[in-house]
Amino acid sequence: MDLLNRVLIHLPAALICITVHEFAHGYVAYLMGDQTARLSGRLTLNPLYHIDPAGLLCMVFFRFGWAKPVPVNIQNFRWKKYGIFLVSFAGPLSNVLLAFVLVLAARLLAPVDQWFVTAFIDFLVTVAQLSIGLALFNLLPIPPLDGSKMLLPFLPARAMAAVLRYERYSIIILILLLYLNILTVPLGIAYSAIWNGVIRLTAAALSPFGL
Repeated sequence: MDLLNRVLIHLPAALICITVHEFAHGYVAYLMGDQTARLSGRLTLNPLYHIDPAGLLCMVFFRFGWAKPVPVNIQNFRWKKYGIFLVSFAGPLSNVLLAFVLVLAARLLAPVDQWFVTAFIDFLVTVAQLSIGLALFNLLPIPPLDGSKMLLPFLPARAMAAVLRYERYSIIILILLLYLNILTVPLGIAYSAIWNGVIRLTAAALSPFGL
């Protein structure tokens, strides 16, 4: 039953999260002057274009995961140095904003005493929790995650080139860290901090209305 719940609830929730995440990357890159994502068909809210099977399964079962990276060409950016940071940060930021909107909607629906509304609220909360997990995981400063790309503009040119050159091998380090549960505690602490922050922000947004 738990497996069925994860497939029926967590799978569509994960698809929503990764779609918003990758669309945000592509859209900000488009605003920066790069049309690579649009021309490759990735500037879309269709989740089928953004799925990485392994990353999706990790989100469903571990609440942390990744999607298929949106292609960008930094040479097209108006501000090449900080364009990398903005495009990389857009994904995690979009997931935190998505979580805020969903928790806000859940709080507004909470007074409705109907079973289907309660079920929908549970789904909204699930999506919000997975969204924060996706944001947090991608903020890790380990290539090829967004956190490492956010650091690139602040690195010396030689260090930046080295990070980009060995990016494909760093995924092995990431998998080992996850397998050995080395990241479990720090990720859990950070997750709780962000989740509680979203809850408090939602309460603050609704308090002027007496909700």
